[in-house]
Amino acid sequence: MFLREVKRQNRNGTRVSYLQLVHNDWDPAARAARTKILYSFGRTDQVDTAAIERLIVSLSRLLDPAAALKATAGSDLSLLGSRPLGGTDVLDGLWRRLGIDTVLNRLLAKRRGSAPFERVLFGLVANRALAPSSKLAAADWISNDVHIDGLPETSDDVCYRAMDWLHDVREHLEREVFAQVANLLNLEVDLLFFDTTSTYFELEDPDTPVDRDEHGQVVAGRDGKDGQDGTDDEQSAAGFRTYGKSKDSRDDLPQIVIGMAVTREGIPVRVWCWPGNTADSKLIRQVRDDMRDWTLSKIVWVADRGFSSQANRRYLRRGEHTYIIGEKLRSDSPEIKTALSRQGRYTTIGENMRVKEVKVSDTERFVICHNPEAAERDAHIRDQLVAQLDELIAGSDKLPTMKRGELRGKISTKPGLNRYLRLTPGGLLRIDKAKIKTEANLDGKYLLRCSDPHLSATDIALGYKQLLEVERGWRDMKQILDLRPVYHRLEERIRAHVMLCWLALLLIRIAETTTGQTWHHIRRDLDRLHAVTFTGPTGTFRQRTDPTKPQTDLYARLDLSLPKKIIEITPAGR
Repeated sequence: MFLREVKRQNRNGTRVSYLQLVHNDWDPAARAARTKILYSFGRTDQVDTAAIERLIVSLSRLLDPAAALKATAGSDLSLLGSRPLGGTDVLDGLWRRLGIDTVLNRLLAKRRGSAPFERVLFGLVANRALAPSSKLAAADWISNDVHIDGLPETSDDVCYRAMDWLHDVREHLEREVFAQVANLLNLEVDLLFFDTTSTYFELEDPDTPVDRDEHGQVVAGRDGKDGQDGTDDEQSAAGFRTYGKSKDSRDDLPQIVIGMAVTREGIPVRVWCWPGNTADSKLIRQVRDDMRDWTLSKIVWVADRGFSSQANRRYLRRGEHTYIIGEKLRSDSPEIKTALSRQGRYTTIGENMRVKEVKVSDTERFVICHNPEAAERDAHIRDQLVAQLDELIAGSDKLPTMKRGELRGKISTKPGLNRYLRLTPGGLLRIDKAKIKTEANLDGKYLLRCSDPHLSATDIALGYKQLLEVERGWRDMKQILDLRPVYHRLEERIRAHVMLCWLALLLIRIAETTTGQTWHHIRRDLDRLHAVTFTGPTGTFRQRTDPTKPQTDLYARLDLSLPKKIIEITPAGR
């Protein structure tokens, strides 16, 4: 199919031409090609150019952006390349809305030199959100694979120096970002959820221990030997990447501990890092101190049962702050036993939740939550465990004492089975029916402790249920942003790497909560908006492709302006 121009001469001597859209068809009988006219545009000097332009645009929609522009650019232009634009442009718009660029540039003004660290740090954050990779690969991605406004290229050396500077200004940046998020979301009295995770390193040996303060920071000028003699300072000496209780089931590898505070909307407002052997119960005190002077006038801390020690609860109640903390049902605490033994009427909230408040003390409130679906699941799992245990101990009465002891030792290594095993005075193995009855009373239940006298039992239960937002944050940090593997050795750069992941998650969560879509779908649509570079006799220019309706809708929901049609122009000779 092609466009043909047919010329003829009129009787008066004038020459005219006509434009036709034709196609060659093969005629098997004549064994020759026959030209078939598909459409006639009429006389060349009377052609409706607007209609032709609309036809070209309509046909171009069948091509990818680069091919469409190449097909319509003309013979005097050459296509140099096409780079994704939408993802970085949206993230840059949110970055500027939070004022992160303003904060960084203000801090840079106090520093000697004119390195574009603000743009480089944004490029690294965008890399975590769109194509996570090492800093060396991120520098190549910024320079060759994507368009970032104000950052045509960079190097891995500049990326590392920018990370070192980010570590130096992290506390000021965290405070400013938190203030902006609080203003955007109108946070004044709200819930803050806190939880921790760990990430491991493929190392043969942990870091050398050094002395640290109560916040896990290195104490300058000390050799790390103090505090290892059983005194109160025993936990002050530790390497950053060291052995600890891994939440990734990799106790055999050195790790670090990471904490994150998240709002009820799932917005991560701050992140912390500690040495890998730091216990959860000690972390929330630093978190509470760090957040004390920030803009929220009152914080209701929501934390999991790992933070429920009496010392932590007393610390969280200082000032106007309160807490909602999960409790261990299988506990020897008299308060827990009293709470579970109290009678009361459940109130149904939602489809799969019932709650009741029980009176235990005058200073704290206890709420028992019951999920019928979870209760059925717990009962089913227990039946399977009991059946497996019954099969294991069947006929054990006839075994010699030594063999029966070996079987008992084997079962003791399996906590799920050992829970329901009872040993008779004669050394026989039996199923503990009393334990089964006790466990059945706990099916589908969890216990919450709250120090706020004004929150209803429903609000306490729903508030704790939202702790799942933190778990979702950890999942996205590890699966979407690729928190691990960490391609760094120095403690300062590891901390800066975690900061970059936090900033990327912050931008992603704001995009998700504003649009109501997952980042996977947002990124997929935005990656189809390209910046295409052409060169010709008069110079080089970069132009964006026409946005599709999903892309236009995303920009509208985020209240961001689409990129300019012509992004940049470089005349020839410059």
